[in-house]
Formats: sequence, C-alpha cells, structure tokens
Amino acid sequence: MKYSMNSDALLVSAYISGDESALGELVTRHKDRIYRFIYSKVYDRDVTEDVFQDTFVKVIQTLKKGAYNEQGKFLPWVMRIAHNLVIDYFRKNNRMPKFESNDDFNIFSVLSDGAMNAESSIIKDQVDKDLSRLIEELPADQKEVLIMRIYKDMSFKEISEQTGVSVNTALGRMRYALINLRKVIDRNQIILTN
Repeated sequence: MKYSMNSDALLVSAYISGDESALGELVTRHKDRIYRFIYSKVYDRDVTEDVFQDTFVKVIQTLKKGAYNEQGKFLPWVMRIAHNLVIDYFRKNNRMPKFESNDDFNIFSVLSDGAMNAESSIIKDQVDKDLSRLIEELPADQKEVLIMRIYKDMSFKEISEQTGVSVNTALGRMRYALINLRKVIDRNQIILTN
C-alpha cells in the first residue's frame, strides 16, 4: 500500500495494525531531520548511525507494546527518544554533550573532563568543593532544584512531582539558580576551569 500522502498518525495506526511498510514510510519521511539532529549533538557519523538505529529500535518496541499515545505527534516523540539516547551515550562515555552556549552559566562545562590525570583530578575535586560552597549560597528553592537536576539526575517532571510545583516553575528555579551561580562566580572572580 502506498502511504506517502497519509499523516504520521495514520501510518502509526497502520503499522500497529500489522502493516510493516507503514513504518518504512515514517522512517523515510523523517530520517534526514532525525539524523541531522543526532549528528548536531555528537559530531560523529558512526555514533550518529548507532543512535539513529537505537532510536528506531525503541520506536518499534514502544509501538509493538502498544505504549504509544502521542496523538499524532510522531516526530516530536521520536526526537525526544533520540535526545534521551544521545544523553545516554554521553553518560556511558563519561562525556557531556556540546550544548549550545548561550549567556547562561553552563554547569556541564565545569563538570566535564574525559581522561583525567592526577593534577586534573585534584583540580576537579577543588572545583567540586568550590561549586558545593557556591550552591549553598543559593536560595533554598533554587538550591533544591539544582541539586535534584544535576546531582540526582532527576527530570524536571520528577522534580515537579517531588517539590509540588509546576514543571515551568522548576525550570525557572533552575534558570535562576544558574544565573545566580554565575553572578557569585563573577563577583568572587572564581575560575572554575583549568
């Protein structure tokens, strides 16, 4: 059956109903965008291929289990899966992704270092101690969100549920925590890189 004119939602339904070719059409339709997105984070063709394949393995598993309920938002859902797999890749390899740098203080640039020698390790320990001291100066609500996000690796949804505030409020607190950390760092002229 030819599906090129059908919506993503119809293709998903057809695939769930047993038409394997519908998934092929979905992959063909979105592969370039998903591939470019993954590559823009990892800058490595082999890793991009692996993450791309893993993304669609996860898509297939989720669809086969009947656990898909994104109401026609197929591409954003697949992009979220790809994004999570990119993060998993960096965690497994003890690297942090190259996030676009804007004016906000980026804590990941402070905490990332691949193969560390003894000197780097000592410096990193000192940076961690300095950072812990700086975090203690934050208002309680900002400190709580920052610790949950960075050190406990919780999602903003989990933070929202645990703190009883909306996801947007949790995001706002994180943003202000990072802005305030940057102000303290600038004010005290602390150098957090070696």
